[in-house]
Amino acid sequence: MPAVTVPKNALSLGAGYLFYAALGTGLPANTVVGSVFTDSWPGGYALLGVTKEGHEFDYELSVDQIEAAEYLDPLQYVTTGRTAGMKFELQQIHATNMRRVLNGGSLTTTGSGTTLLSTYTPPAPGSEIRCMIGWEGNDGTERLVMEQAFQIGALAVNRKKGADNATLPVEFRGEVAASGFPFQYFTAGTIRG
Repeated sequence: MPAVTVPKNALSLGAGYLFYAALGTGLPANTVVGSVFTDSWPGGYALLGVTKEGHEFDYELSVDQIEAAEYLDPLQYVTTGRTAGMKFELQQIHATNMRRVLNGGSLTTTGSGTTLLSTYTPPAPGSEIRCMIGWEGNDGTERLVMEQAFQIGALAVNRKKGADNATLPVEFRGEVAASGFPFQYFTAGTIRG
């Protein structure tokens, strides 16, 4: 075989930016100029803030196999389910993020400035809300949106000494949205296409 040049131009670096929005918020327009997204995320999307180590996106199919006595190998694999989601540890601990990561509830404030008091109460079981989770890569060439997400992870806030700061470890899972998909992944430019 003749020597070939192995491509190395589609690297994805950095944690990127995580967004949160109420269910039903519009998707980004995904305007591409110069091989990058040039549009802003629509109003209603809020930056979630910094994370401990970025985020993990995962996608998994569940399958069953059709077998026959005459063959050692499966005849066919049949899809029986799938899950998609994101895991991350938010370092921005405040009442608004508590409401986001616990799927709703009530948040009330009284006072203002240095007398502001915020009170968060978690939702009653069965009255939790869904949300939208978005992500954009540092270089502006990748976007991912879960149009209907639900935080399923157990929340365990560890408070330790020194620089080991507390976080909100969460796991959002995609549900079937109006589009019919648990997530959509968008890219800009020929390198990412």
